[in-house]
Amino acid sequence: MSLTVTELVQYLDQCLQPDQFQDYCPNGLQVEGRVGVNRLATGVTASQRLLDEAVAWGADAILVHHGYFWRGEAPEIVGIKRRRLAALLLNEVNLLAYHLPLDAHPQFGNNARLGQLMGIAEQAPLQPGSPGSVGNIGSLPEAIAAGKLVGRLEKLTGRDALHIGDGEEPVRRIAWCTGAAQGYIEAAVAAGADLFVTGEASEQTVHIAREEGIHFVAAGHHATERYGVQALGEHLSERFSLQHRFIDIDNPV
Repeated sequence: MSLTVTELVQYLDQCLQPDQFQDYCPNGLQVEGRVGVNRLATGVTASQRLLDEAVAWGADAILVHHGYFWRGEAPEIVGIKRRRLAALLLNEVNLLAYHLPLDAHPQFGNNARLGQLMGIAEQAPLQPGSPGSVGNIGSLPEAIAAGKLVGRLEKLTGRDALHIGDGEEPVRRIAWCTGAAQGYIEAAVAAGADLFVTGEASEQTVHIAREEGIHFVAAGHHATERYGVQALGEHLSERFSLQHRFIDIDNPV
């Protein structure tokens, strides 16, 4: 007997604990489809192209980091929203989305996975004691040139990164938060980080980095958030004997 979508959501809610976060969108089952789940597609964002590829593959459910129904979003079901929802409803495909809970999970989270891939084995919350904090901090085994770490990130993500700082300067204490978390740079400074990694930059981020003397790296919003949902999909595949496919829709931002 196949896994039901209700069982899948119950397991994910138990694993990711969405009730601990004040998020900008609903976490969990966002669009209901067929009852049974045998094929699970995962991806970063539930764009039309991802939906189309998942439907063509025969997915019963799609699990993403960026779903729908964001705070402040227009409620009308028109245009892009109508086309996306129609693709799901007409094909009876479930859409599940977990935003901040997937950023923060200590095993499958975007931050946990990016830290591991950067070579940081021991990780701690960037803002300990702050409920729902999603950033991490840790140390490399030894100090390396900042430019070497940036090169490691570029090889990992397959894209050029923006680096503010001297590439020859040694760094060891690293703070990071995937996606659009440039606002965490001051928390990274307060935590004593030598370098802060996130996905995007704002104009003022450059000035803060220069004036605080911290290296800043913007390695791509999409690029830094590919790893959590992929790891979670692989885990679900193993636990429930699901067919799993990670669909990577390239995004230069």
